Amino acid sequence: MKKTWLLLLVLALGAATVTGQKSLKDIEGTWTGALETIAGRIQLVFHFTMTEADTIKATLDSPDQSAMGIPMGRVIFEGDTLVADAPMIRGQFRGVCEDDSTLTGKWIQLGMSYEMTVRKNAAPIRYNRPQEPQPPYPYKEEEVTFRNSVESFDLAGTLTLPEGAGPFPAVVLITGSGAQDRDETIFMHKPFKVIADYLTRNGIAVLRYDDRGVGKSKGNMATATSLDLANDAEAAVDFLMKRSGIDNSKIGLAGHSEGGLIAPIVASRNNNIAFIVSLAGPGVRGYEILLKQARDILEATGTDEKEIEETIAINSHLYQMVIDEPDTRKFAREALDYYGSELDKQGLSPEERKTKMGEFAQGIVSINNPWIRYFIEADPAESWSRVKCPVLALNGEKDLQVNYEQNLPAIKTALRKGGNRKIKTVVLPGLNHLFQHSETGVPAEYTDIEETFSPEALALMTKWIKKTVK
Repeated sequence: MKKTWLLLLVLALGAATVTGQKSLKDIEGTWTGALETIAGRIQLVFHFTMTEADTIKATLDSPDQSAMGIPMGRVIFEGDTLVADAPMIRGQFRGVCEDDSTLTGKWIQLGMSYEMTVRKNAAPIRYNRPQEPQPPYPYKEEEVTFRNSVESFDLAGTLTLPEGAGPFPAVVLITGSGAQDRDETIFMHKPFKVIADYLTRNGIAVLRYDDRGVGKSKGNMATATSLDLANDAEAAVDFLMKRSGIDNSKIGLAGHSEGGLIAPIVASRNNNIAFIVSLAGPGVRGYEILLKQARDILEATGTDEKEIEETIAINSHLYQMVIDEPDTRKFAREALDYYGSELDKQGLSPEERKTKMGEFAQGIVSINNPWIRYFIEADPAESWSRVKCPVLALNGEKDLQVNYEQNLPAIKTALRKGGNRKIKTVVLPGLNHLFQHSETGVPAEYTDIEETFSPEALALMTKWIKKTVK
């Protein structure tokens, strides 16, 4: 699950006004900085450009997440202090000039605050990603579009076809949580591109697509739940069922993280699904996954035990409040009242209390939306128990986001409860949530690891698929 701690980024364009006495030329240009978060290093690039209307057009990039052109709102530059808002992602940068090319301050977003220094004309860090496939490819690659007939919009993707006449077995790749492109790009890794390349070289066609509202796909991600996203995945299957060169009796699903929740939803209602590969997919409710995720990551990063217990207690209470109160406005009021009462026990100063309440109010947004509400409460076992096709469920031993001990047995139990014995579960030693070889499994490692996707996992998936559809 990448969304509980990753920055929430939306693509768009915008312009911002500037107030204050400082010369605009002092900030015009490109400024680059990086946040050190529990999720790893996240680079931000600010672009300030003068317009003919004597305003600043300000946009923001997050190159590690392939999010470019995020609109900035208000920009204030007074004295030696810059304040730049990004309202669409509920973020703000506050920085003080150290010299003509350096601003030191904080990035604040959804109740979290991160130290950040930005420098003028500094190029973003580029990372080595040796597994990323490069053309020419020994297979055919096509840009395709297909329609979600339930909500009437088109999705765009890439279909890779092995050389030859076919028909070929095929896999639909389903991304993890959040707005993902067809390659599931994260920290400049493109795991779905790596998977598609490997499978296609081994005789298996692959369809990967931009999530709704991302890249060339239409639709609205902001209000979508996993159930809605299952309609997108099923539309991809329907497209392949009618596609020449594809063996429509051998079409399967491979879902990563939340994609491993979506895949059984589709397969539980669609008898055309020939197999499922679950890559760190959930077997228990999101409520349980998120609490285990928070504890494991906090422990792995050396957080004080008292702080861990306080965090788990507050999160557990809030998740239960989400389940108990479907009205979003009422939940927000009740959550603020609850947190306020918790702060009252700490003997904070009025200013400290006000700051914490403000940060908490921003953070409420991340758990008070349709997607997280569905995820927290939904029980994957209900779908897994109705899946009749063969299933390969993989998890990394060091996955701190979807723990294998919590989820793999639950998937197996649910399948067997429904009478399905065609299940293989594998724990891969040393692999994290992205199926990279890692030291600790903490998300902060994702950026610096050069490996995109374990060769062992690629080989295991391929061998199992080919054996299953033989």
